[in-house]
Amino acid sequence: MPAANYLESLNPEQRRAVEHGVVAKDGGRPGMPLLVIAGAGSGKTNTLAHRVAHLIVSGADPQRILLMTFSRRAAAEMTKRVERIARKVLGDNAGVMTDALHWAGTFHGIGARLLRDYSDQIGLDPAFTIHDRDDSADLMNLIRHELGFSKTASRFPTKGTCLAIYSRCVNAETPIEQVLGASFPWCAGWAAELKQLFAAYVEAKQKQNVLDYDDLLLYWAQTMGDPGLAREIGGRFDHVLVDEYQDTNRLQSSILLGLKPDGRGLTVVGDDAQSIYSFRAATVRNILDFPGQFSPPAALITLDRNYRSTQTILAAANGVIDLARERFTKNLWTDRTSGIKPQLVTVRDEADQARCIVERVLENRESGTLLKQQAALFRTSSHSAPLELELVRRNIPFVKFGGLKFLDAAHIKDMLALLRFVENPRDRVAGFRLMQLIPGVGPASAQKVLDDMAGSADPLAALASSPAPRRAGDDWAKFIAAIADIGRSGWPADIERARLWYEPHLDRIHEDAETRRADLIQLEQIAGGYPSRERFLTELTLDPPDATSDQSGVPLLDEDYLILSTIHSAKGQEWKSVFVLNVVDGCMPSDLGTGTSAELEEERRLLYVAMTRAKDDLHLMVPQRFFTHGQSAQGDRHVYASRTRFIPDRLLHLFEKANWPRAAAGTPARAASSGPRIDVGARMRGMWR
Repeated sequence: MPAANYLESLNPEQRRAVEHGVVAKDGGRPGMPLLVIAGAGSGKTNTLAHRVAHLIVSGADPQRILLMTFSRRAAAEMTKRVERIARKVLGDNAGVMTDALHWAGTFHGIGARLLRDYSDQIGLDPAFTIHDRDDSADLMNLIRHELGFSKTASRFPTKGTCLAIYSRCVNAETPIEQVLGASFPWCAGWAAELKQLFAAYVEAKQKQNVLDYDDLLLYWAQTMGDPGLAREIGGRFDHVLVDEYQDTNRLQSSILLGLKPDGRGLTVVGDDAQSIYSFRAATVRNILDFPGQFSPPAALITLDRNYRSTQTILAAANGVIDLARERFTKNLWTDRTSGIKPQLVTVRDEADQARCIVERVLENRESGTLLKQQAALFRTSSHSAPLELELVRRNIPFVKFGGLKFLDAAHIKDMLALLRFVENPRDRVAGFRLMQLIPGVGPASAQKVLDDMAGSADPLAALASSPAPRRAGDDWAKFIAAIADIGRSGWPADIERARLWYEPHLDRIHEDAETRRADLIQLEQIAGGYPSRERFLTELTLDPPDATSDQSGVPLLDEDYLILSTIHSAKGQEWKSVFVLNVVDGCMPSDLGTGTSAELEEERRLLYVAMTRAKDDLHLMVPQRFFTHGQSAQGDRHVYASRTRFIPDRLLHLFEKANWPRAAAGTPARAASSGPRIDVGARMRGMWR
């Protein structure tokens, strides 16, 4: 192979990670396992894309490369990068080679494809449909009601809680008693009933030929438990590469070990210091324990050169994470020097915090930093409420990440229910939702029709011959005709047919029908990019767009806008200037995140992730008091807070301390009161209780 000029842009550690175990013109031969610890801003995505390209350039068959990321968009972007890199060596042939990179996607997406491929060997109907979280919760609720648990004398867990418990048991591979004790102690008395509910839920899914998110991993892991199938599926891939390995759960780890039990050809990339998704059953143990799962242990390469932040920001972030109890040793460094340290900004309360952030955001804007190059980050979505009010008052546009998702909107769920019902008429959740869109059809009428269909070998024929609900009138006949028409019209024309049937109901049900109709057009445009209805439903459910049109349109109303985001949603992002709200004990760490040392360590990593989003300016906000509403017998009152325990006194030299409001020239700053404040309003209200 000619001199690898396409690798010259990499630093020495990145290049070691790219070239590990790859022999020129023999890249198809799997090498020993590799763990790449990629620090924040260290060029992780670029390194992984170069490794995939280097494998292809060195002779690996792209059809035998499995690349798993945590979103379909990330996989698509990775594939584009691989082509750009490979084109430097292969020229126009690069496109042909990367087009053959068929196995790039999410764990759930790859799992869905493999389950359809092997459905006949594992007892699945390949025409299964996939429920999103809301659909799964609705089905759980139907079963919950059928078993009589909604009528218990004492409060039974809600459908959402039941689904969360079920999902945690599956993904963490943990018995229900242990899950309840650790994460849902208020439900511990319902263990026997929950086991009964979950068994009935699984049976209902199998009867209806539907899978939920968790099933895509669970069925795949169960399939890998068969030695013959494990060898066959693992043998399809010479190289398996996994991004963001710190965010995987035990089920995903077991799938990887089933694919490559000796680790040959296996590369995982991640950062233990950014493992912050335990609430999704992700475990930092996967990445910490990875090297020792193989003999000899996996090679370890650390990427610690940061291309994002200034050295002063990195020094503070390194100081915070260096106090972690267990981690891979890694200290980020950069060539970007700066004399400006991160600021610890003390403010009186949340209202002053909001005013301070807005003032500094506007100062930055006047200095040439766009609003969209700045972000306010917070531990919990509710923490941003005072800031949002101040931004509205000051007429400053903003976009908040973590709001209503595209697939959560009622009209989108209606359309998808229609398409899913045509695809799989045994899907009771889809049918139940769909039929109740028809005037005069209520839950009882819909349930009766679905019961008739369930007992038939041909459910669509049973639907067509089922007596129309008494109050449905002509709308029932139009519904039956639409189902038949959509089923035979072909893709993607059938989504237009579905929209035409649904639009009159949209106008009847929703006052803002025009805005919602724009979403339906957007859904139709998205559908045109998929080869079939089955692929569209599968991939849209597994990797939905972010926002409905009324939200995604916000940026179009202003050329510039401030970013508000939870820290969890901000992971992987970067901004020139970052403000982190409520860096105090009780918020960071959260009061709910200090039960165990593992929870406390994850809270520390959350702060680290927030700090490493900043490129030039970092402001950690420290309110001295909060106003609480009726959380104790004392009623509404102020409580006092102290700086987060993650920044002890010995780290203060890494920060600049500041106060807000700034004191006027020649006027001493007003000291914050250390004693309790008298809340006269609360006393007056208390007189009438």
